[in-house]
This record gives sequence, C-alpha cells and structure tokens, in this order.
Amino acid sequence: MAEELSFLNPSVLASISNLELRAKTAVEGFLTGLHKSPYRGFSVEFNDYRHYNPGDDIRHIDWKLFARSEKYYIKQYEDETNVRCYILLDCSASMGYQSGPLSKFEFGRTLASALAYFMMGQKDAVGLITFDEKIREHLPSRYRRGHLLQILRTLANLQLGGLTNLTRPVTDLAYSLNRKSLIIVISDLLDEQEAMIKALQHLRYKGNDVIAFHVMDNAELTFPFEQFTEFEDAESRETLMTVPRAVRESYLEELEKFCEFCRKKCRVNGIDYHLLNTSEPLDVALSSYLTKRIKSF
Repeated sequence: MAEELSFLNPSVLASISNLELRAKTAVEGFLTGLHKSPYRGFSVEFNDYRHYNPGDDIRHIDWKLFARSEKYYIKQYEDETNVRCYILLDCSASMGYQSGPLSKFEFGRTLASALAYFMMGQKDAVGLITFDEKIREHLPSRYRRGHLLQILRTLANLQLGGLTNLTRPVTDLAYSLNRKSLIIVISDLLDEQEAMIKALQHLRYKGNDVIAFHVMDNAELTFPFEQFTEFEDAESRETLMTVPRAVRESYLEELEKFCEFCRKKCRVNGIDYHLLNTSEPLDVALSSYLTKRIKSF
C-alpha cells in the first residue's frame, strides 16, 4: 500500500496535471528520509569558524570577529562547486508512445521538471533545450528569481514534434558553451546511432559532465503483445502487420544490442548512461542522477 501511495509512483504522478506541483511533489517525496548534508547545495556556503593557523589565507579571516575577540578566526566553507547545467529533452513523436500511466514524453518532462526544481533549489544555474528534428525551445542556463517558473511553464506547454535529430542540438550546445557544464540528456535515443554517440562524445571531449537518461516504455522493453498486431512508426508513419510471437525473440535480441551499444559507447567515453523504464518510480532516475553527481565532486 505504501508503495502504491508513493509520490514517485507513475500512476500518482500522472494524476497530477499541474507540472510545477508534480515536480515539487516528486522532489520533496524523494528527499524525504535522506540525510541532508551530502545533498546540500552545490554553491560555496559558509559553515563554521576555526582558529587561524600560520599559512592560512588571510582573506578568510573574519575581521569583525577579531575586533570583538582580538583573536584570529578563519571562515570555513563547504567544499562544493557551483554547477551550470543544461537539460536536453527529446520531444520527438516517438516519445509519445505509452502503454502505462505516463508516456515517454510525460515521464521525460516530469523528470526534467524535477531535476530543474531540485537543482535550482540547490542554487545551481539550469538551462533547458527541447528538440525533435530541430531545437524547439532554448532557455539559457541561469539562476535567478523566476527562471525556474519559466522552465516549468515551457515544459508544461511543450507539445510532441516530428522526427528525431539528437545530433543537432547536442552539437550546437557543444560549440556554444564557454565553460564546463553538466549536460543531462533525456531521450529514447531512437536516432542514427553512430552520429548520436559522436555528438555526445563532442560534449564530453570539451570537459563537460554528461548524463544520458535513456527513457523507454515498459512495452518496448518487454514486448508483451500476443494477438495479430499492426505496429506503426510514430515518426515515419510506416506500418507493419505481424504475429508478435513470430518476432518477439528477434525483437528483444535487437533491443538488447541497441541498449548494449548505448551502454558501452557511453561508458568508454565517460558518459553516465541510465536506462529508465516509464513504469518504474521516478526515484530510480533521481537516485541515478544524485549518485553520479555526488561521485563527481
């Protein structure tokens, strides 16, 4: 029963129509029970004082405290780094596939919203790029009042597009960045494989941290179909009539090859790859992100 009522359960999230509330609910539900200290903000925050020792940087001496006590104290800061992040969300037609309470698109934009909400809450700058065969929306990476609301409104108003072209937005972003950043890609990765990996490599070679959330529907991963079925490509609109039992084994073999290709190429290039099933709770995605983020410090 507790699992069914989890704020992160896809069926519960699907019942929340307001994307801002959905993001807030997901993040607050995820953070409940976590030890706060490892997950505190990525900005430099004052923590405590300690006595001055010879060789310490005098810029960190608190002179007001010295005036009161006539003793030298050094301000201590939490050893954290301010992060500049871009979230890239695939809104191509293939992301519209749905066999459960959330489509890949709904799952993806809920994940994007939750990550933006979480990171802005930790005082990190966040930007958003949405794309299909071209860039649809591009919000620069910022941390300022009102920016999170702009991101959430953009995601809430986003509609499914056409063909997939992950290479273009990733390549454009790689050329435009003037400082190392954290890049989070949320997509079903149904694009030309070699070109897609090459584009992600470009980001990584420029020193950026790259996380790829590979979003797949449960039916795509398990192929549960039994009856004579007509399948339609969401982007090309090509159809195929087939008996699922006759193609299940070969389909699952090709799917495993595809996922293994993505896993292997990302691992070799230092890209964090996470395969996500839309039927699973959202904390799988958030935990994967946080684990990799904390390890990168």
